[in-house]
Amino acid sequence: MKTSYQIVRPAETSDDELRIDPALVERWLVRFLRDELVVARNIKKAVVGVSGGVDSAVVAFLCARALGPKNVLGVRMPYATSSPTSAKHGRLVIEETGIDDRVVDITAAVDGYLAQAPDAGAQRRGNVMARVRMIALFDQSAKIGGLPIGTGNKSERMFGYFTWHGDDSPPINPIGDLFKTQVWALARHLGVPRAIIEKPATADLIRGQTDEDDLGISYAQADRILSRLLSGHDVDDIIASGFVAKDVLLVKRRVDATHWKRHLATTAMISNTAINEFYLRPVDY
Repeated sequence: MKTSYQIVRPAETSDDELRIDPALVERWLVRFLRDELVVARNIKKAVVGVSGGVDSAVVAFLCARALGPKNVLGVRMPYATSSPTSAKHGRLVIEETGIDDRVVDITAAVDGYLAQAPDAGAQRRGNVMARVRMIALFDQSAKIGGLPIGTGNKSERMFGYFTWHGDDSPPINPIGDLFKTQVWALARHLGVPRAIIEKPATADLIRGQTDEDDLGISYAQADRILSRLLSGHDVDDIIASGFVAKDVLLVKRRVDATHWKRHLATTAMISNTAINEFYLRPVDY
């Protein structure tokens, strides 16, 4: 039976509802990584795609503490249009954690495909980049006998703000149940450099792109609305508690429209042993 801990402090006011105990979260996630890698799979090495953003920085710090820096490979995967700031911050994460470093430039691989898809717009191009990065991470993992570790936070996952079979592909994700604002809190506790924590969040797939511009709402507002939706409050209740109606409706529409992205492929069932439908281990129930 899986063990869970209460890492979100009981809310005293609406401003406290997303507060976490970062020291406890750190201990829990370090233990989670050791259990899922070493105990469950007998794998002693991890591979993290280091983008220069706060999510991958937090995961790199956690993996270094769980497995030891020399058992963690940080892979930086720039594209021709990637921000120089991302490259600088990615290098900073490598230096601060002491993990091994590998740079895999994905420009030739991405452009090789896109040369055959001249009509591809920004979204398609971004998806190609994300999926090529996953090819590199899984291959680097195979090379060292490790496992790629996910870096997607709960806010992105609930919004569907990721590339299906791209960012969500790694089989283990230590921060997938932390909202973006909680990731920032954990990052401050772990000692992630302030320059990384304080810069605008971006997927860095398009020059000048930021998450909050794409989403149309700040993470500070979105996370509070998401928390209420996931706790069972309906739209009218959330609006009545003081949130702007257009923000609540925006969040609700995005969550509803991207539900399919948070599941494995849907299997047509023709027997009573369909995998992930009927065929489950006891621990999966």
